Amino acid sequence: MEVKIGIQQAQRELVVDVELEVDEVEKLVSEAVTADGVVALTDIKGRRVLVPAARLAYVEIGTGAAGQVGFRS
Repeated sequence: MEVKIGIQQAQRELVVDVELEVDEVEKLVSEAVTADGVVALTDIKGRRVLVPAARLAYVEIGTGAAGQVGFRS
């Protein structure tokens, strides 16, 4: 599953592919925001991404667009 994280005052967003369900990601983000903690995700390659909850602009949880090649109109 693809998770896009927007960070305040950063021009680019983070895109992390995780092996979690939508509800699990939503719970992690909600708990981090409530506790003013850190959103911690591990991608499918085993890399760990940590984002302070206070710096989150948005979190988009989706399935991703696997297999798209070329131009779309």
